[in-house]
Amino acid sequence: MLSKSEKKFAIVFSLFVLAELISGNSRLLSSIHYFAKPAIVVSLLYFFWKKSKNLHHVLRYTVVLALVFSLSGDILLMFVVQSPNFFLLGLVAFLLAHIMYIIAFWRDRKANKGVLGFIILLLGYAFGLFYLLKDGLKDMMIPVIIYMIVILSMSTTAFLRRGNVPVASYWFVFVGAILFMVSDSILALNKFYQTLPLSSISIMLTYALAQFCIIIGLLKSDSPQQEERS
Repeated sequence: MLSKSEKKFAIVFSLFVLAELISGNSRLLSSIHYFAKPAIVVSLLYFFWKKSKNLHHVLRYTVVLALVFSLSGDILLMFVVQSPNFFLLGLVAFLLAHIMYIIAFWRDRKANKGVLGFIILLLGYAFGLFYLLKDGLKDMMIPVIIYMIVILSMSTTAFLRRGNVPVASYWFVFVGAILFMVSDSILALNKFYQTLPLSSISIMLTYALAQFCIIIGLLKSDSPQQEERS
């Protein structure tokens, strides 16, 4: 399912993720954390830019912006200890990243009879999550509600690509969107509900996989490139 170049990149990408998982949970290796975490998205940005020349220029630059905003969010969240304001700024950065992904996915949308059922399922998930979070949100109530609406919209637009793009492209992007939602949900529960065991590992692992799947999926939306083996 992955081309030769994608498999090679997956190995390098996995090493960056592993380095972050280890250094992000070790005081002795904390200095590596400041390199490893940004390297995850930087590597995706480099790979996407190199391999996306055949994509429509609007899609290409929209995805680049999504990755740049994601990188900004990653960096801001690394310094939350220095100032709580960095959390809100990081939230805004990821909000903009999701909006860029919505624009990218929307270009490949197709009328889908199953979308209503999917939206109902997402809303049920969102209301359940909000019920757990609401008492701990306080001043963050409105920003979190806005963020939830946007990420639900991102997952919905990923779903709407079904039948209008190659099967591999659809599933990579859709799984990536769901993983992104799961990652953000774990982060929210850990911050506003209660501390979760191994939360830093589960948040970063689902986030990295989400970004990887989305980028690979979007690259596979271009048929000639999907067959590339170089």
